[in-house]
Amino acid sequence: MSNGAVVQIEDGFSSKQLFNQGYSYTYDDVIFLPGFIDFATDSVDLTTKLTGNLNLSIPCVSSPMDTVTESSMALAMATLGGIGIIHNNNTSVHQASLIRSAKSRQIPFISDLICVSPSDSIDSVEEFGSKPCVFVTESGNSKSKLLGVVLKSDWEKLSYKDVAVSDYMLKDVVSGSSKYSFEQAASVLQAKKLEYLPLVNEVDGSVVDLFTASDVERIRGFPKLGNPSLGTDGEFMVGAAIGTREQEKERLEHLVKAGTNVVVLDSSQGNSIYQIEMIKYVKKTYPNLDVIGGNVVTAYQAQNLIQAGADGLRVGMGSGSICTTQEVCAVGRGQATAVYKVSSIAAQSGVPVIADGGIANSGHIVKALVLGASTVMMGSFLAGSNEAPGVYESQGGRLIKKYRGMGSLEAMTKGSDARYLGDTSKLKVAQGVVGAVTDKGSVLKFIPYAMQAVKQGFQDLGAPSVESAHSLLNSSVLRLEVRTGAAQVEGGVHDLVYYEKKSF
Repeated sequence: MSNGAVVQIEDGFSSKQLFNQGYSYTYDDVIFLPGFIDFATDSVDLTTKLTGNLNLSIPCVSSPMDTVTESSMALAMATLGGIGIIHNNNTSVHQASLIRSAKSRQIPFISDLICVSPSDSIDSVEEFGSKPCVFVTESGNSKSKLLGVVLKSDWEKLSYKDVAVSDYMLKDVVSGSSKYSFEQAASVLQAKKLEYLPLVNEVDGSVVDLFTASDVERIRGFPKLGNPSLGTDGEFMVGAAIGTREQEKERLEHLVKAGTNVVVLDSSQGNSIYQIEMIKYVKKTYPNLDVIGGNVVTAYQAQNLIQAGADGLRVGMGSGSICTTQEVCAVGRGQATAVYKVSSIAAQSGVPVIADGGIANSGHIVKALVLGASTVMMGSFLAGSNEAPGVYESQGGRLIKKYRGMGSLEAMTKGSDARYLGDTSKLKVAQGVVGAVTDKGSVLKFIPYAMQAVKQGFQDLGAPSVESAHSLLNSSVLRLEVRTGAAQVEGGVHDLVYYEKKSF
């Protein structure tokens, strides 16, 4: 060999070689070989596409599950630069109200407001709950005009408490717009030396939220927020799930009026005549509304929905932690293989892919994105957080929240059986379970840390962006291998008598 000759080094396998051997791989089965680093971690750009028309600052989507995404989660996800998809295991009116609730705010908290009418009296201190005040509105609920405020401290000083609140409420209340950003609201509190600030709707004067000095401290204690997900209307982007039945067309109308930015057709097996017809209906009736089809795991399924007009695809079948579809129905696919195969065909039409299910850690997010997905949809990863629906319970000295599959019998009794095409069946067969997850705190804290870990993974691969990661994979520069069971054990924590695992 002459001096200066370049030696061709073959190491690992290309994605095409690895995923065309007839095996169904999940995320833990595969590992990427490291690339060349010539950029800093913080220069990694995670901006991506949810659909061909909608961009996100971070590749995170919260799942349309009734124990994961309602207003609070959708609000927090949009604040972080992702998006939440509000579930449809409810009435269309309720789902629309959840969308309006999230889109009416610019601050990432939703308070449980306590409202009374002017003629009501406050008989017990318990009526204040943990709040510093009670709002007085025209009809006694938050949907009517704000008339005044009763401070808990003022009420406690009253000699006679069995009188109408209109006799002693504060009428000259300093309030702010519900459209205030966090910094705007915080500056008003500071300038006027206030402990709280009611946020009201600029149109009808109804009270939307309560912003307090403790909220300022709490938000400033979180990692610095990036660019939020805003629609063309300047409001937070929020998505909504719908089914494929005829009555869902009426639901869709409610959601569009509420301002949903995207709809996700929620089905465990999306390659059906019902979904294809619904995609065509959505695109014809609301041509400016993006629709995401799914779920799919094969190129054939994907191609059918793309040809019908889907603007994005949701990939995954039986890979969720609470899903038993593969066990019960013997149908599905390992999630790593599913993401790679669907992304390969979808990329030819410029249709972004959402990797839905199987995300247990930041490494799984890296794998999903590099294998072709543009975003990841998370359920259990977000369940148990402050923003997830439900109340905390104490069990064995720790706080837990319920987390259930939409294919569980419990969820099906509320209507989610339509997702599994079983709403007309007399016999209900579960494809999911009911469980619980431990308290995770706020997504406003742990998602930024997860995204920093994803950036470090991309740096190790030599990919400064999601798009560049896809290019490295498709050009066969990025190399992969399959991990044996022993290699997976070795790649985790092992051979310790005791350890405490903290991600941040």
